[in-house]
Amino acid sequence: MAATRHLDLGCGPVPRNPYRCEEAHGVDIALPAGLDPRFFRVANLAVDPIPHPDSSFDSVSAFDVLEHIPRVLSAHDGRGTRFPFVELMDEIHRVLKPGGRLYAVTPGYPRPEAFHDPTHVNPITDGTAAYFCGEQPGARIYGFRGRFHCVVNAWGLHPEALDPNAKPSLARRFKRWRRGRTGALTHVVWELVCVKDT
Repeated sequence: MAATRHLDLGCGPVPRNPYRCEEAHGVDIALPAGLDPRFFRVANLAVDPIPHPDSSFDSVSAFDVLEHIPRVLSAHDGRGTRFPFVELMDEIHRVLKPGGRLYAVTPGYPRPEAFHDPTHVNPITDGTAAYFCGEQPGARIYGFRGRFHCVVNAWGLHPEALDPNAKPSLARRFKRWRRGRTGALTHVVWELVCVKDT
């Protein structure tokens, strides 16, 4: 039986593996020193496809990555328009197996954390996931061909938001509740399931 495989986008030197798959692979803009090239690929996800074949991963994660992917760019010929964020969501769908999961944690609008970093060019809200989910995803009009089912689309608290299986203490749950009531949670958390017609 094939090993379960996870892909961490924008992984830096240590690919995360939130679903604890048997293999953890990574993609980033540069090859960090010491990483095994069998498990790491180089790509600029704002302009390049994910360098893996179709349906090759059980899960994909994107921790503090989606906010760096532009929403709109000029096409190479200068006459058209590209939608890199929509293209990346299509690529994530393409490399996931049917039923595979995307787990994403992103600073969310209107929190200031969404804008502090000058490379944050893609404000994500708790309504953005809806464009990629359901029978007729709204992003179809921008070229999105995939489809996801939404399991989680919520505001999260670090560091629990980084682990889909976290069981926070009572004190942490109270802190999250209190921050949620005052609008002080900083990150949007998605857990989306890949739907593919067979």
